[in-house]
Amino acid sequence: MATEDDAGKAIRAYCLGLLARRDHSRKELINKCQLKGFVKTDLTPILDELAEQGWQSDQRYAENYVRQRVQKGYGPIAVRYALMQKGVQSDDIERILDTFADHWLDLSEQVYRKKYPRESRISRQEWAKRSRFLMQRGFPAELVASLPALLGLKFSAMH
Repeated sequence: MATEDDAGKAIRAYCLGLLARRDHSRKELINKCQLKGFVKTDLTPILDELAEQGWQSDQRYAENYVRQRVQKGYGPIAVRYALMQKGVQSDDIERILDTFADHWLDLSEQVYRKKYPRESRISRQEWAKRSRFLMQRGFPAELVASLPALLGLKFSAMH
């Protein structure tokens, strides 16, 4: 019985150390603890306790993660995928992304203007290259398709 208690204390101390540095999703904590050699069945009650006490919250983690990724110029598709990989529930992801719904177009414009100089004429081939860049950053194709009008871009036959 003493070994279970010692294991619980070790898991709790390790998790608190991780959470003191930054927020982690529950899945991240499980993965890191398992890499450290802790058994998953021992983790569940400790992680439940940490969540109840407010030390660990997937929702808070997701909110912070979205804010950081938006500041770095990533779109909703990239952010959604990353959060799913980190074990955040779909409902939480969608709710948080919805709070940024009015900002994705402005963000895509900012990312575009930062990467490319203010030109009013570019070739369709150049636009295809630039739109691929934005889509790789996680912006939906429909949003990228609406940008030329917003940016005042005109397409030249040759460039």
